[in-house]
Amino acid sequence: MLRSVLVVVGMLCLAGPIAAADEVYDVVVYGGTPGGVTTAVAAAREGAKVLVLEQMRHVGGLNTSGLNNSEVMHMHEWTFSGISGEFYARLAKAYGRTGLMHRWESSVAQKVFDTMLAEARVPVRYQQRVVKVEKDGPRIRRIVMQDGTAVAGKTFVDCSYEGDLMARAGVSYTWGREGRDQYGEPLAGVRLGDPNIKARTRDANGNLLPGISDTLENLQPGAGDKKVQNYNFRLTLVKDKANKVPFSQPRNYAPERYALLANYLKQYPNKQFKDLVAYWPIVPGKYEANNHQCAIISLGHFGGQLEYPDADYATQDCIYQDHVDYTQGFFWFLLNDPRVPAPIRAQTAEWGLAKDEFVDNGNWPYYLYIREGRRMIGPYVMTQKDLQTDRKKPDSIGLGSHYIDAHHVQRVAVSADEFTNEGRLWTPGKVYEIPYRAITPKADQCENMLVPVAASFSHVAFCAFRLEPTWMTAGHAAGVAAALAAREGVPVQQVQIENLQERLTAGKQLLWLKEGDEGN
Repeated sequence: MLRSVLVVVGMLCLAGPIAAADEVYDVVVYGGTPGGVTTAVAAAREGAKVLVLEQMRHVGGLNTSGLNNSEVMHMHEWTFSGISGEFYARLAKAYGRTGLMHRWESSVAQKVFDTMLAEARVPVRYQQRVVKVEKDGPRIRRIVMQDGTAVAGKTFVDCSYEGDLMARAGVSYTWGREGRDQYGEPLAGVRLGDPNIKARTRDANGNLLPGISDTLENLQPGAGDKKVQNYNFRLTLVKDKANKVPFSQPRNYAPERYALLANYLKQYPNKQFKDLVAYWPIVPGKYEANNHQCAIISLGHFGGQLEYPDADYATQDCIYQDHVDYTQGFFWFLLNDPRVPAPIRAQTAEWGLAKDEFVDNGNWPYYLYIREGRRMIGPYVMTQKDLQTDRKKPDSIGLGSHYIDAHHVQRVAVSADEFTNEGRLWTPGKVYEIPYRAITPKADQCENMLVPVAASFSHVAFCAFRLEPTWMTAGHAAGVAAALAAREGVPVQQVQIENLQERLTAGKQLLWLKEGDEGN
């Protein structure tokens, strides 16, 4: 897959020459995610000279890689404003509709994002990964990419899901889960409470089966750890034979990695395909597939994500490919393994990948769904109280409104014959204001970079922030702020908040809770 190729190319090119003279940009956006696109467009509309550095061969992140809904069912549509709202309106127009579009095809989102960048005259360099950050004191001078090229800028914005630029710039960050006591968050830390499921958890030698990463006696409810919620691919599935690519056996297929699933289906033989894979229609004939929150075993590759957040690129690429293998093998197992009940095998055979999506990548999404990676520790860390009780901020740059939502973190052996899934968060959200301080690093660490995606949030608070519409909102603000800082020659921490808020309001971004709003 693409990620495996990138690391080889990068290693070959790393020793190559660096240009003697750098072209200097006002704003350099690292990561063409939805948040990165809105950052770049917003900065360009403020008159800045902007460059986007994108890790993959396409911009759009998950919105062009199978995550084809706006999450409006768990949010307040009125909070979709500014360039974020514009994106959903442009999607609607692409389908000949009015208002905001909340379900779409990845290929259509690709065209919308590409058009927005082209209209703003923002160039994009693809397959770019940062390996080195050169600084003068707390100020980034230029960044060196994996292919040996360098990019200089007045301001930089890290819009990657992983926070790669932030990490290499010497900015404080963390990953995983804080304990309850660190910020006084009742929802923090290890979370048990899901039902115990009957299925054999160990092999004949007494070893834990693949997908089980711990045992119950090792866990303390509310304790912190360095574990993040599971990752998976968001697939586009079809049944139409004319547009269907049948599931195929992956090169690294290992049926033993699905032993727990086989044991589970032996105990619960009446399960159906729909009980194992979450899917819903996006347009007639096409379905978006996701990890099934209510399923015991689904597309989430439990345990496969744990080393990803702070790993080097070579390790991340291996983890990416392992998720490809797991997911393709999951469908192949359901389709072919005699331990799978016949009805599930027959139901799986009805489905396949969409032939007209991701046509240059084997009909496979470009991005792995990195639900949570590194998170900056800035001058202000958003926590649970900022979502529920202390929701107003004087330096607000936009609104969030999603549920506090974490998929499970790990699968735990309760005994040799039972297991449970741990880490789920699902708490109704309220509308909250996002402070500018949450996307700025500490001034003594970096004065010319903003981080609107891997922002300064606790694990609990991040679970209500980690949505593409909210990241686009934060990106819009980061783009305007970066342009202002570049134009005025000031650190991003010294941008006049009133001026920033005025420019955001002019760009139709909503900043404040409605009077009397309770967020229900």
